[in-house]
Amino acid sequence: MALLQISEPGQSTAPHHHNLACGIDLGTTNSLVASVMSGETKLVLDQSDRAILPSVVYCGSKELIVGHEALDLAIKDPTNTILSIKRFMGIGYSEAKEIKNLPYDFEDHKGSVLFKTAIGSLSAIEISAKILSTLKTRAEGALGGELKGAVITVPAYFNDAQRQSTKGLSQTCRNKCLKAS
Repeated sequence: MALLQISEPGQSTAPHHHNLACGIDLGTTNSLVASVMSGETKLVLDQSDRAILPSVVYCGSKELIVGHEALDLAIKDPTNTILSIKRFMGIGYSEAKEIKNLPYDFEDHKGSVLFKTAIGSLSAIEISAKILSTLKTRAEGALGGELKGAVITVPAYFNDAQRQSTKGLSQTCRNKCLKAS
């Protein structure tokens, strides 16, 4: 697939062939998804007409809970409620241990950091993938079909390790998120 295809206004490069895609802002505090619908870029809303999805994942039950529900559980169970996961992308165990005032239990996995939760040890990539999966499901519902691609933002201040982790996240989602919710 070409990175960029140019066609005449009103004409597709492949007539009657539309691939669904979206843009995702995986934010430290909040995330959102947008897509082009009827020629106009629009934020994709959830069932409660909210564009913003808190970047929070609750890992205290068999099924991971994402967003507003997870945020509500942060006070009751802070050890199993992961906030600001993006801060942990691409950093090692020793760096994570230096961050003060965190309620998390970390595990050293060959220098990488894992979060010890009630459902097991999870990496920042696995936790972030759940946020992306939630946004993917939202986009597919709004667009009426399976996504064929997504653009995920990377902050300008990210170092190379953080960019590579985000790239790994997109690979994880290509293999898991984009195939099954």
